[in-house]
Amino acid sequence: MDATRMHPTTTPSADGAGRGWLGRIDGLVGWLSEAPAAALVLAEVLILGGGALSRYALHAPLPWSDELASLLFVWLAMLGAVIALRRGSHMALTTFVKNLSPQRRAWLDALGMFLVLSFLALLVHPSWERFADDLEVQMPMLEISEGWRNASVLVGTVLMLVSVVCRLLQRATPAQILQTGALVAAVGLGLWFSGAPLAAMGHANLVVFFVVLLMGCICIGVPIAFAFGLATLSYIAFTTSTPLLIVPNRMQEGMSHLILLAVPLFVFLGALIEMTGLAKAMIDFLVSLIGHVRGGLQYVLLGAMYLVSGISGAKAADMAAVAPALFPEMRQRGTKDGDLIGLLSASGAMSETIPPSIVLITIGSVTGVSITALFIGGLMPAVIGMLAMAVVVWWQTRGEDMSGARRASKKEVGKLFLIALPALALPFIIRTAVVEGVATATEVSTIGIFYTVLAGLFIYRRFNWKALYPMLLDTASLSGAILLIVGCATAMAWALTQSGFSQDLVQLLTHVPGGKVGFLVLSALAFIVLGSLLEGIPAIVLFGPLLFPIARMVGVHEVHYAIVVVFSMGLGLFAPPFGVGFYAACAIGRVSPDVAIGRVWPHLAALFVALLVMIAVPWVSIGFLG
Repeated sequence: MDATRMHPTTTPSADGAGRGWLGRIDGLVGWLSEAPAAALVLAEVLILGGGALSRYALHAPLPWSDELASLLFVWLAMLGAVIALRRGSHMALTTFVKNLSPQRRAWLDALGMFLVLSFLALLVHPSWERFADDLEVQMPMLEISEGWRNASVLVGTVLMLVSVVCRLLQRATPAQILQTGALVAAVGLGLWFSGAPLAAMGHANLVVFFVVLLMGCICIGVPIAFAFGLATLSYIAFTTSTPLLIVPNRMQEGMSHLILLAVPLFVFLGALIEMTGLAKAMIDFLVSLIGHVRGGLQYVLLGAMYLVSGISGAKAADMAAVAPALFPEMRQRGTKDGDLIGLLSASGAMSETIPPSIVLITIGSVTGVSITALFIGGLMPAVIGMLAMAVVVWWQTRGEDMSGARRASKKEVGKLFLIALPALALPFIIRTAVVEGVATATEVSTIGIFYTVLAGLFIYRRFNWKALYPMLLDTASLSGAILLIVGCATAMAWALTQSGFSQDLVQLLTHVPGGKVGFLVLSALAFIVLGSLLEGIPAIVLFGPLLFPIARMVGVHEVHYAIVVVFSMGLGLFAPPFGVGFYAACAIGRVSPDVAIGRVWPHLAALFVALLVMIAVPWVSIGFLG
């Protein structure tokens, strides 16, 4: 994913004392968000792990554990969003602005910060109303006020607002602040005075807010979550009589699904796997097994991505755990840099359907499709994609010079297998536990965390305690970035549904030529584009609730449709020139995008063929559901 730049690179306008004062305020925001967020990640692991142990081992379930976990989860999501904002790590599209001159980029960054500021400022009062309304309502198990839950959105919004104001004053010049502030104010006033004509336009006013405003924000680099939120709040405020408190209500509802707790827990698990040496043990064994054959290291990369993908919650983390261990030797064998990035990008796209994929968990939470069914259905499509890419690898490496490659002895292979066995067991433990119904996707993440900690401490003897706190902060930051998108996209999807857009979409798509196949092909092409422009989770959260009912109406199995959508989205995510996954792969492989962009297409073409097979043969996705 591409990190947005929430500040321009111009010379700050404030004097040293002013910058110091603003920096201290922003530092206070960090102090108020970082330590509590890190503690919340640990608390969620202990609460859910303890709840699972009590339920399955002691047969004495804790009735309050899920409610407490859900309460803390919303706080984790909002504080994580604050950390992500301060780090500049919210998902954003920078394709259209990255090559601008520094002056123009700085001006657009200032405008982007003003738009983020506008959304947060508009959200403060509705969040306060939502908090005040529920102060007298009690949670059934904990018997405390619901206000504790609703305060999370209010507190997170205020902290982000303070941080954005500080950074705007620190980083932008007075001229940039005046110009961009005046532009935002003028547009806001124009929309306010045009409220009646906009409302009279009917569904056409959706173009103003969800095409012009939304896409305009995204194209200038505004983080996707804030672009969703600003478009939704503006639409409701200027064209409807709906109270604005519906927005924080829907945001909280979107972020409160307990199944989404798997997001931070699997992110933390992925960091632990790398830190404790489990990922390295897997790769070393695979290299000893097939590293001596032509294209062997490429096959190792595919196999390693299949094993570790989905566990970390971030494709960049998956690729970073695998590529550095293999790329140097692959280069020595003559593999071109462009082919390395092509394979790494395509393997990231291929592995989107491999459980426990965060994308599968998200799509299950927003559409109601069984997570277990999605986990079962996602394994075989990834195998089809891996085989398709293996054909490309075979063709590209058929003349590879293997004179310097050494074949590991059976004794060495056996030794490395024994070393890797605890690491190789982890993905199977996680997937089997969910598929067999032993634990939910959320609970099994805690099983994986405890297993990895024990393996790191007592088997691999690698556990860096000093790295634990930064890992917890990274987990909170990435989780906050993902979950804020989920929350804002949930509010946006609600607004689109209430406008009647979903009914129009149903009418349009139910008459697509070709019946089920035509609908699947159109959906696949649409999600390739959406995955490239919006990234996977925003596209799925926004359009999943709208399109899945249509899929059911035209007779497409919901698991089949989910796998086609996720695979298509992954293909778009790693397809240049807009797919941000491609640029993440280039950064990890230390290869210029200009070098790689011409070499990625054979791998992506192989995945597109695999996608067509999935569309034409539903059995690939649903054949093992029973």
